[in-house]
Amino acid sequence: MIAVAERLHTVEEYYFSRKLREVRELVAKGRPVINMGIGSPDLPPSEEVIEALTASLHEGVAHQYQSYQGIPALREAMADFYSENFNARFDPSSEILPLMGSKEGIMHISMAFLNEGDQVLIPDPGYPTYSSVSRLVGAEPRYYMLSEDQGWLPDLEALEKEDLSAVKLMWINYPHMPTGAKADARFFSKLIDFAEKHEILLVNDNPYSFVLNDTPATLFVNDKAKKVGLELNSLSKTFNMAGWRVGMLMGSPENISSVLKVKSNMDSGMFYGIQKGAVVALKSGKEWFTNLDEIYGRRRKLIHQLADMLGCSYDKDAAGMFVWAKLPSDIPSAEQFIDEVLYKKDIFITPGTVFGSMGEGYIRFSLCVNEDRIKEAISRFKDE
Repeated sequence: MIAVAERLHTVEEYYFSRKLREVRELVAKGRPVINMGIGSPDLPPSEEVIEALTASLHEGVAHQYQSYQGIPALREAMADFYSENFNARFDPSSEILPLMGSKEGIMHISMAFLNEGDQVLIPDPGYPTYSSVSRLVGAEPRYYMLSEDQGWLPDLEALEKEDLSAVKLMWINYPHMPTGAKADARFFSKLIDFAEKHEILLVNDNPYSFVLNDTPATLFVNDKAKKVGLELNSLSKTFNMAGWRVGMLMGSPENISSVLKVKSNMDSGMFYGIQKGAVVALKSGKEWFTNLDEIYGRRRKLIHQLADMLGCSYDKDAAGMFVWAKLPSDIPSAEQFIDEVLYKKDIFITPGTVFGSMGEGYIRFSLCVNEDRIKEAISRFKDE
């Protein structure tokens, strides 16, 4: 048997890869499982986006290799999107890099800036990929704890008291996944000052700003942000294009160039038709976001009903496409609880522990479930 690389011993199979296999096995046996665990939009992109993709297939360049930096129209649309929605300006020729989803960006950034032994500040709870990618490149995850009492924001005063000399990069994610907590310009300014003081690359992962959120925000709130920061964004949640794999990275020309060195050795450009569809999506008007929020808003009210039935508490004003709910104190284990619900009620909910130790005692519901299915889930608990 051929021995695998040592780096594989530092990570495990992604929780959802493993758990969804279990869910599929139950479905294959005829179990009527309602999946409330995954943030994969069940709604389609706009018709205009789909038409742009299909129309592009007849263009002469459609099936050739594409630029590693994406077509100019896509970078310009991304720059316009940030200018119009965040009042943040970027040069599309040098400060924006289209990505095949922001998840690839997490790997590319880590490969571009982290050496073996560098420490990485990672939120707990937080997106598990930050940790696994750090380990895969030989860096050391170093967790900063987020709590409900602190509004799920990092305690910068506590971090200041620690030895940060080995820290090279800090991941932040606002609106926060899984909690839905928001950060404002004032707090981003504090984070930028913190990163500048300690010579840390600050990376904000920002795919949830336009889902149930009236105050979209960016890390780039002042002139210093580009010196110490990068920001990832994605069309997956905002425009229902998760399977299209379209993301973007914003930052200084120097930092973007560094990431491009990695990316250009990892792929041969994004499919032309997907880029053309993405251009149209990014030009969607306010009506698109309003309609999306109406749908998710109705779903969220139903999820709140379900959470109430389970005796959970939650933040009614959280952003994003999830409901982060605190379990009653007499439930000792989030994972044990969700397994009982899965096998007794045929409903899959994500345990908070997937996102770190601070997720114990919490569960996460996805809003990517239609209203009839949520009502069916509610009825299963009413029938007790």
